[in-house]
Amino acid sequence: MNELRRMLPHPSELEIKNFTYNLPDERIAKYPLTERDLSKLLIYKNGNISETTYRNIAEQFFRKTLLLFNNTKVIEARIFFQKATGGVIEIFCLEPANNGEVTMAMMSKGKVQWNCMIGGASKWKEPVLQKKIEVAGTTIQLFAEIKERLPDCFVIEFSWHHDDYCFGELLHYAGVIPLPPYLHRDAEKEDYERYQTVYAKKEGSVAAPTAGLHFTPQLLEELTATGVMMEQVTLHVGAGTFKPVKSETMKDHEMHKEWIQVNRSTIENILNYHPEDVIPVGTTSLRTLESLYWMGVKASVNPDASVEELEVKQWDAYELPAEHISTETALQALIGWMNDHHQEQLICHTQLLIAPGYKAKIADALITNFHQPNSTLLLLVAALIGDNWKNVYDYALANEFRFLSYGDGSLLWAES
Repeated sequence: MNELRRMLPHPSELEIKNFTYNLPDERIAKYPLTERDLSKLLIYKNGNISETTYRNIAEQFFRKTLLLFNNTKVIEARIFFQKATGGVIEIFCLEPANNGEVTMAMMSKGKVQWNCMIGGASKWKEPVLQKKIEVAGTTIQLFAEIKERLPDCFVIEFSWHHDDYCFGELLHYAGVIPLPPYLHRDAEKEDYERYQTVYAKKEGSVAAPTAGLHFTPQLLEELTATGVMMEQVTLHVGAGTFKPVKSETMKDHEMHKEWIQVNRSTIENILNYHPEDVIPVGTTSLRTLESLYWMGVKASVNPDASVEELEVKQWDAYELPAEHISTETALQALIGWMNDHHQEQLICHTQLLIAPGYKAKIADALITNFHQPNSTLLLLVAALIGDNWKNVYDYALANEFRFLSYGDGSLLWAES
């Protein structure tokens, strides 16, 4: 494997034109199905393709299996402010400013700064915008002020004068769920339930971990009854997940950075399973799992590293010398680092890019939806199953599978 890895090109040399396909607009699911678990499920294993529904997914697990779910919750990240002249300014909250941690930012009281996109920025002439919010019978004024203009966003300071309410609560009453732009519609009442997984609990995402949208409480109970074990991790999905790769090669594309949060007990439990028995639900869960390995590599080399030094950079997986560091060694080192630093939870950034040439360290399968052409998510699928991703997507297009966030999904077993 090490020799093969040296023969593969660095992912920075990959040309995105080799990871595209024709996706007709009518194949994009604009609305979810009435019942979550009746979505179609494509099975890919050893070059063979079959199909079933999510309701029957338990039949696919024949061994001791650990499913990893991303329990992030989508926030009402779009806030509309009406100007005194009647015009409307949209502020789309992307992530806390200055690398702030998501949970802490959501709990902030009085004021908080976020990196935001602004719809109608050229029309924002006032020093401060304001919006009245009704919260449990109390009227609160929410103020918004531009603090800094960055190359791809604005730093906005939100402030309010009621310290009884945190920013997350204000977003819930003032904001709107941010549906993916390719749906070409505003959020409707149904979306507030259906664009969340049934196990969502940690607020902070601006996009849903869509592979999990197919699971119902009844299906989760059935999986448990059949002996499937489950763990939860958190990766707060950023708007960068929808960002297409516009450069010809990956070297000119900057991978988005996202927060992950993982309990030490979860890492300890992962060590009880062989990689072929660990199945992440969604690309975000896979990126979180694989990031743990690379954080463990750094911890094994430098046990005194700060949490910032453990952060996974875009090219770390292709440039760090890790040939002799097993998955078990890396995860044990990470647990040791957490023990030494008295951390029950690992809260850290990851910028990991998974692309062809990458060999997953912890998981040998993936449950995921069908992704956009020219996307880093499609690169991840290609890393897992090689060029056979084209056969999978051709089959899905030819057999009436629904695509993207509200679409159907797949269970992909890695090429051996």
